[in-house]
Amino acid sequence: MVRGGLILFCVALVAPSHVAAETMSFGDASALIASNCAADIEANCRGVNLDSSRLKECLSRNQDVISPACKANYPKAFDAIQKRIAARVSVANACTHEIVKICAGSTKETSKSIPCLISANGVSARCQQAIGDAGYR
Repeated sequence: MVRGGLILFCVALVAPSHVAAETMSFGDASALIASNCAADIEANCRGVNLDSSRLKECLSRNQDVISPACKANYPKAFDAIQKRIAARVSVANACTHEIVKICAGSTKETSKSIPCLISANGVSARCQQAIGDAGYR
């Protein structure tokens, strides 16, 4: 049951990842967790919902019994996930002008404007950087 949940967790993290940017992609982060912590998750986190915050909490709580590879790599992976999420949130702030003026969109629904922002001319360097960091390009 946990193994299936781990696979589902990894697939869920990979799905929103489009292309690697300066931040680690969701797919790379979940692969890092899966390759280093699968046995530890199965042994010590059975029954834990496999969302990133609860899984991180479980691994932190069981640091004394998890493998050295997992202990060394899971903080890096979860930090990368948080950075990618923050980068995606920052697109709305960095691209407000472009979303409204160029793409005729709304910053409340930034994800709907991403295809337009990627292909439009006149997008600022700051906005382009935010799009790249978020992994949309």
